[in-house]
Amino acid sequence: MLDLYGFGDLLLAGTWMTIKLILAILIFGLIAGMIGAGAKLSRFKILNFLAEVFTSIVRGIPELILILGIYFGGTVVINNLLTSLGYGGYLEINPFAAGVAALGIAYGAYATDVFRVSIQSIPKGQIEAARSMGMPGTLIFRRIILPQVWIVAIPALGNLFLVSQKDSALVSVIGLQEIMRASAFAVRYTKKPFTIYMAAALIYLGLAVVTTVGIQLFEKRAGRGMRRS
Repeated sequence: MLDLYGFGDLLLAGTWMTIKLILAILIFGLIAGMIGAGAKLSRFKILNFLAEVFTSIVRGIPELILILGIYFGGTVVINNLLTSLGYGGYLEINPFAAGVAALGIAYGAYATDVFRVSIQSIPKGQIEAARSMGMPGTLIFRRIILPQVWIVAIPALGNLFLVSQKDSALVSVIGLQEIMRASAFAVRYTKKPFTIYMAAALIYLGLAVVTTVGIQLFEKRAGRGMRRS
């Protein structure tokens, strides 16, 4: 890492925070997406409706508003609840947790339909054959559905993750010391915006390259043994 007028270590720390943030967003988003897809494919109409409402609302709201809403709105709700319970202190939602929740929800909303379409692409005969052999639902999901879902879903999920990776810069508005927040702090003292922000751009580009390579490797691994036309 270049010295960057004495702020190189600060950007390095911000990079590590960004890496932790995007990995947490990925995990949260994949879980939310899988749950949402399960709800959309459920035989219960109420779950179908709730999942459709969830994806429609989240996809229609900018990620920045989601971040601000969860961070500030969540803090208000929690403190009002604590006040009603007789607690006189003040609690504030952690910026990292708010960022993961907001961007994880956004990622999950888009991932929901990716998982849904991927599951629907699996031939029903395979699942029916597994049931006829007495395989329980959890084993069918783990042995038959999940491996094939990844093959179809990885490219789309990877693209969504790259978008979320860039959107992680939005979390700087609530005070999380990630790349953009660290860069803004450095610019304030060095008065060298082009140099600092160019370094930040190169860091984001480097993360995107590493992520793209990882997605390609994961896609190859998931597709092992599959016949290619």
